[in-house]
Order: sequence, then structure tokens, then C-alpha cells
Amino acid sequence: MSDTLSTQNRLSSSMQIQPRSPGSVASNTEQFLRFHLLPDTTALLSVRQLTEVLHIPIGQIVPIPHTPAWVMGVYNWRGEILWMVDIGHLVGLTPWYQQITGASNYTAIVLHTRSPSQTSTQVKSQMLGLVVNRIEDMEWCNPDGIQSPPSAPVTPELAPFLRGYWVKSSGEMLAVLDGTAITEAMPKIQ
Repeated sequence: MSDTLSTQNRLSSSMQIQPRSPGSVASNTEQFLRFHLLPDTTALLSVRQLTEVLHIPIGQIVPIPHTPAWVMGVYNWRGEILWMVDIGHLVGLTPWYQQITGASNYTAIVLHTRSPSQTSTQVKSQMLGLVVNRIEDMEWCNPDGIQSPPSAPVTPELAPFLRGYWVKSSGEMLAVLDGTAITEAMPKIQ
């Protein structure tokens, strides 16, 4: 529990977001980070699975040969090696290298997931950097309100990483991604 609060505090402070007062949020809601992927997808990831938002100077991610095209390489984050993934490319959208941008920095989200280890009763923790087009805002939503994908076709690349969709009261539809599925997609590199 304290680890979750610590993660939320680090994320909130790095984004300069003021936490809501305890009485202002319904108890059945969860906080999500909203971000944009080109060409036209707005996605959400649970804040519980996020550690920090980074701005990485172009050239600081070191490419690693013989990895999938969506693996951008590694980045030295706080003395640790952090694998960096072009999340748009992974889910079948416009790859970062095809985007026309004059940006001098990558915007990345540090994803932190925990899953049971197959060989023991211990919990395995994984960190992964997700490069996105831009961070938009925080959203509070009821996880019970996350719906199955609509009858419109979903790209085959997106389907394995899609937890569902959340429709805002304005009618805007946001893709809710599954952080654990994203980390499990990483190739097993020795």
C-alpha cells in the first residue's frame, strides 16, 4: 500500500498535479494518466502502474541491435537500465521515427508492473519506459465503466494490449491499455 502511495506521489509531483481532497472523488474511481498517440488515439494507463513521466533528450536512448522495431533501446534512468518502447509503434499506430516533429526531447512514461513469477511464489517487478506523443491530463474513472471494444474493428496490434474503452460524459472514447500486457510483450533479452 505504501509503495502505491509513493508511486502516486512521485507521479503527481513530477507532473505538478495537486491531489484531490478525499471527499472530492468517489470511492469506486481510479486515477488514470491520459496521453496521446499519433495519428488520433487518446489512451489511458492506471496511475497505480506508473512511476514517473520523463523528458529524455533526443540521442539519450541507446539503440540495441536485433530487437523488434518498436523497442527503441535503453536509457540510463537513475543508474538503472530502462528499456524504452515506442508504444505507438507497438500498438500499430504511427512509429516515432515517422512522426514529423521538431521536438528536442522524448516524452516517456515509466511503467511499473508486478506479476507472480512462474518459478516461485515471489512477485516479479518490471519497469519499462513508454515513449508517447504527449501527456494530456489525469482522469478519474470507475473501472466498472470500462467497456469492451465497440463493434468497430480494432487493429490486430492494439487488441492484445487493450483493457477496454472508457467513454467520457462528453462522448469522447478513450482506449484503456493494460500495463501488464505491455511489459509481457517485451522480448526476453539475456
